[in-house]
Amino acid sequence: MINKIGIIGGGNIGGVLVHEIVSRRLARNVGLVDVKPPEFAKGKCLDIAEGTPVIARDVNCEGSKTYEVIEGADFVINTAGVPRTMRADGTFPSREELLGINLKITDQVAEGIRKYAPKAFIISIANPLDAIVYRLFKQLKFDPKRIMGMAGVLDSARYKYFIAREANVSVENVEAVVLGGHGDTMVPIRSACRVYGLPVEQFVTAAKLEKLEQRTRGAGGEVVSLLGSGSAFVSPAVSALDMVESIAFDKRKITPVAAYLQGEYGIKGLFVGVPVILGKGGIEDIIKIKLTPEEKKALANSAAAVKKTVAEVDKMK
Repeated sequence: MINKIGIIGGGNIGGVLVHEIVSRRLARNVGLVDVKPPEFAKGKCLDIAEGTPVIARDVNCEGSKTYEVIEGADFVINTAGVPRTMRADGTFPSREELLGINLKITDQVAEGIRKYAPKAFIISIANPLDAIVYRLFKQLKFDPKRIMGMAGVLDSARYKYFIAREANVSVENVEAVVLGGHGDTMVPIRSACRVYGLPVEQFVTAAKLEKLEQRTRGAGGEVVSLLGSGSAFVSPAVSALDMVESIAFDKRKITPVAAYLQGEYGIKGLFVGVPVILGKGGIEDIIKIKLTPEEKKALANSAAAVKKTVAEVDKMK
């Protein structure tokens, strides 16, 4: 069992994370930070803690407005940021439009982690994901093996789900991976998609696959539009915990995450979604997939979009 997991941000994702950690007995202690008054994080933790006798889970949950509750955490999961909310005209701000305010929040998060959990593995969920995890990395100056963004697990899960529904098979039968930035330029890798080990085209037509891949790229926005306020929260939370378990239990599981690339896939100095081996050391290796020419071009385009956003991050000190 993990000794302690720190959660930054007590909104929908943070709440699911705390609940799942308790339900799974994944950690002995959970520390939740949220600045909302009067004592939002404390109240959320107390609510969950009061249910532990019912589900027979001895997990300590502590919430606070300040960061001392994550002291000594083995893992810190960052969800802090302003979510996308529907405007009066029915449109939504893009992830990039929220960049300025969320970077200020991220700088506070980095300060808290540096002070109280300097040895933790960091998994960031907050959007715009590629930019936020980059900012955390620049502020913390941690080994890139132990700081990563939760993107590929969720994006790939959405792709798998859509394929499974269309093929009318169990989600367990589908293998799929999505590379690139966590946004409209992400790249579902059709050439690596399998249903029971067989090419996906044997189960789903090319025309339908194109539609499903486009739906995958817009899946986050689809959930936002249906909710009307906020964004997906259960699927991002369980995706992050899949990453935690891979590291904590030294699974060496091949998992798509937003990793800091240093020349892999021809990309350098950016956090981009790629498959990696997650084990006790964090990101222990980056897996190279043989891509088609079209997929290579799409990944380069996605990396260019991430680079553009990161350039904006570097300007915002």
